[in-house]
Amino acid sequence: MAGNRTYPLLEKLDSPAALRLLSERELPVLAAELRQFLIHTVSTRGGHFAAGLGTVELTIALHYVFDTPHDRLIWDVGHQAYPHKVLTGRREQLHTIKQLHGLAPFPARNESEYDAFGVGHSSTSVSAALGMAVAAALSDQQRRVVAVIGDGAMSAGMAFEALNHGGSLPANLMVVLNDNDMSISENVGALSNYLARVLSGKLYGQLREGGKRALRQMPTFREFARRSEEHMKGMWLPGTLFEEMGFNYLGPVDGHDLPALLRMLRNVRDRSGPQLVHAVTRKGKGYAPAEADPITWHGPGPFDPASGKLLKEKSSGPSYSQIFGNWLCDMAEQDPRIVGITPAMREGSGLVEYSRRFPQRYFDVAIAEQHAVTFAAGLACEGMKPVVAIYSTFLQRAYDQLIHDVALQNLPVVFALDRAGVVGGDGATHNGAFDLSFLRCLPNMVVMAPADENECRQMLFTATTIEGPAAVRYPRGQGPGTAVVKQMTALPVGRAEVRRRGGAGLLLLSFGSMLAAALRCAEKLDASVVNMRFVKPLDVALLRELVPQHRAIVTLEENVVAGGAGSAVLELLDAEGLSQPRLQIGMPDRYIEHGSREECLREAGLDDQTISGRIERWWNELQGGLNSARGAPRMILAAAPAKVVKS
Repeated sequence: MAGNRTYPLLEKLDSPAALRLLSERELPVLAAELRQFLIHTVSTRGGHFAAGLGTVELTIALHYVFDTPHDRLIWDVGHQAYPHKVLTGRREQLHTIKQLHGLAPFPARNESEYDAFGVGHSSTSVSAALGMAVAAALSDQQRRVVAVIGDGAMSAGMAFEALNHGGSLPANLMVVLNDNDMSISENVGALSNYLARVLSGKLYGQLREGGKRALRQMPTFREFARRSEEHMKGMWLPGTLFEEMGFNYLGPVDGHDLPALLRMLRNVRDRSGPQLVHAVTRKGKGYAPAEADPITWHGPGPFDPASGKLLKEKSSGPSYSQIFGNWLCDMAEQDPRIVGITPAMREGSGLVEYSRRFPQRYFDVAIAEQHAVTFAAGLACEGMKPVVAIYSTFLQRAYDQLIHDVALQNLPVVFALDRAGVVGGDGATHNGAFDLSFLRCLPNMVVMAPADENECRQMLFTATTIEGPAAVRYPRGQGPGTAVVKQMTALPVGRAEVRRRGGAGLLLLSFGSMLAAALRCAEKLDASVVNMRFVKPLDVALLRELVPQHRAIVTLEENVVAGGAGSAVLELLDAEGLSQPRLQIGMPDRYIEHGSREECLREAGLDDQTISGRIERWWNELQGGLNSARGAPRMILAAAPAKVVKS
């Protein structure tokens, strides 16, 4: 039951085993029910939407033909797996997806035995599936392993690395290319389906393999036959590339034609060696607004399913992504050397307007983070000013390029790191928890963390004035509501600002988004507060001046404690021989799961109440110790990462 609707077939199914008891005639009815269930369930809460609508028939066919969970099924990218979650016993929990303690936004091994591999970042499925297929062969287990890769995931180099390796092995691996790019829709039709059925049939397979064995003894004729086959396939089917990589290519097949899908998958299921099935689907299938605009409907919030009207939440101001997008447009107007680059995150990074106004200087490189960074390095070598708009968690995938191609050569590339810190509904795979740690250790890198919207704009401008790589990292969503000044002024590099002078002897050093919480806590404790602004370089002169004037120091950051901004401060204090007690507050040494951003901050111990309570308790205990020792300072080790505090 969802939205006072009934789903007679769907409600009988609690597992793929129950699905396999249905007749084939019932499957199209089930598909219709599943699609309606998705529409009405996601409409109440929001979530990934259009991709899942496009995989309804494919999901049913895969679970119907393969013996899951014994046969392994891996989804890539994960946002196309909502139908999979529904059919694998999680139907009644789907309305909790992306919510605190609810279903994970992507397949997760700890959630279901049917989730063979945890995903979030794309293009990992073929590598993981190949590993599982090889493991099955080594342990003599008879199982099939299927990787479903689609929705742009094939554009990443990692997928092709895995295909290149997989095609050279005898492992029983099947790759299903879920192709929802409408530019190849003309390949779908009666002729294509007929060719796909012929090429996946047993007769063709027997003739093909038998012919290979016979022709091994006749090299000249074998080469002629091979070239003839490739020529014919090149004329009729887009599979020559995959065949060259060692896969038996089958398709394209209409991914919404259940009888055709079932025939194809059954014909291929028992074949040995690497197989690639090319299924063409339509993103948003069955819901007209999503079919017409799959980008908008990729991950909408709540909406009215009848009218297709998005129920947008009231906004009190621009998001950090919008601040960045507006800044980049303003910069591009002033400087023709500005070039915007994104790895498939135009909408999320706030680049829609820029891409329209400056199409010649806008590059979406698809899901190819490594290429994005080195591409930017090449531009910088020739005097351009590249700006890489990338989520913090996605930059992790291009760390070698960041070091080797940018930082080592001291190239002036600007990194606009969106979604730094906790992100909310997308959860652990998308939290930008580590960037301060992995950026500040790089020579030549300047790292900035704005405390508000205007500071974000000014830091982005500052980054373009630096003769070397610079990163500005900012959180998801809105800031504290500070007015944005259109005039752009470069900040002095490595300079912090004192925001409050207190008399209690406690010094709070805040990095980025933690400033508001630090100021509220400081009011209660009469503490001093510094908005550090720069993680690298630190404001050494200011710290040398202020630290000796205070009895204890607290650092605050929305990054893991290990190796983060607070660790940078502690390293400096130790080098300067300053031994004041210090407390580090940041994200704990565990992964924070999904929920609202506010809930995730609370889970991480970074909400106002937890921060204030923790500092106050520590400070009171510390004062007692200091007083008992008549003011003699003593060393206190950095506190353990924040624990969960239930409200």
